[in-house]
Amino acid sequence: MLTWEEPTTPHSPSKQNPNAASESDLQAAVTAEAKHGESAAQRRINVADKRIINGQTDVNQLVPFKYKWAWEKYLATCANHWMPQEVNMSRDIALWKDPNGLTEDERRIVKRNLGFFVTADSLAANNIVLGTYRHITAPECRQFLLRQAFEEAIHTHAYQYIVESLGLDEGEIFNAYNEVQAIRDKDEFLIPFIDAIMDPNFHTGTPENDQKLLKSLIVFACLMEGLFFYVGFTQILALGRQNKMTGAAEQYQYILRDESMHCNFGIDLINAIKMENPLLWTPEFKAEIKGLFLKAVDLEYRYAEDTMPRGVLGLNASMFKGYLRYIANRRATQIGLEPLFPNEENPFPWMSEMIDLKKERNFFETRVIEYQSGGALSWD
Repeated sequence: MLTWEEPTTPHSPSKQNPNAASESDLQAAVTAEAKHGESAAQRRINVADKRIINGQTDVNQLVPFKYKWAWEKYLATCANHWMPQEVNMSRDIALWKDPNGLTEDERRIVKRNLGFFVTADSLAANNIVLGTYRHITAPECRQFLLRQAFEEAIHTHAYQYIVESLGLDEGEIFNAYNEVQAIRDKDEFLIPFIDAIMDPNFHTGTPENDQKLLKSLIVFACLMEGLFFYVGFTQILALGRQNKMTGAAEQYQYILRDESMHCNFGIDLINAIKMENPLLWTPEFKAEIKGLFLKAVDLEYRYAEDTMPRGVLGLNASMFKGYLRYIANRRATQIGLEPLFPNEENPFPWMSEMIDLKKERNFFETRVIEYQSGGALSWD
């Protein structure tokens, strides 16, 4: 039996230095700690290494900032937060229910608008969440994209709120993208650019795929949010200017402000990718983008003709031809292309006021536009 007094016999006949193991363990620990410290330091972000696409830095480390413009836009969108149910729709409801409140042409505009927008913002959200986000490697830009996706959800909520408030046929409005050809044509133009980057097998890292992503970003920033929304925005805001459908117009004004920020962010993102990857901006690629611009202008003009078969609200479809060309020129020059339609002027200068994010009042004078949170609002 082993007692405290009895000596123990070592298992090995050889003599061992009692300090050898501890010295060896200490040295190993020091070496491991040094390697760990070196490895941890290597994982810290060097701002110069960050890239919009194909970056190798840790996307979970927001700072240090390289693309501060993206962070500033994120903060601006947060400051502009709003919710649809904060807008009073009682006047709109009364006007819609009044048989003499709106003409049939005005009612057609409202329903066609809602029919396009209720699914358009869902497409935009899908494009961000299921496509764009996973290919962007700058965390500042990813932060904005998360906020943008949330705002697309708010916009879809707003259209649903208008549909519900007015008692419209939900099936007719929400399925319009399958039933109204002018709407369907626009969506069919967009969907391939969503599907391309949502494909699980799609990855950036080759010139071909990097151009495919860049093309998708251009289509959504410049042509969807930057062009396809503008006939609808102009029509509903024109109603509001005539003191009709002011609740809907107020929400459209907030949506226009949000989408203007989305468009501007997208253009900055596109230009940053071009700057970091100049070999993508080939003459052949630019020619392809110009072709997409021309196609988009044609599709949106056809949509204007469908929504306005006759003149209404002091507007007519032909006026939109010049407006769409004017907008297309702006978007083209913003990403470094030549104007597609030289000498076009803006036939709706009042829309520029609507887009101005620094206005301190709501055009429709129902409430203050610039606010920090919806909870601070009142109807007074």
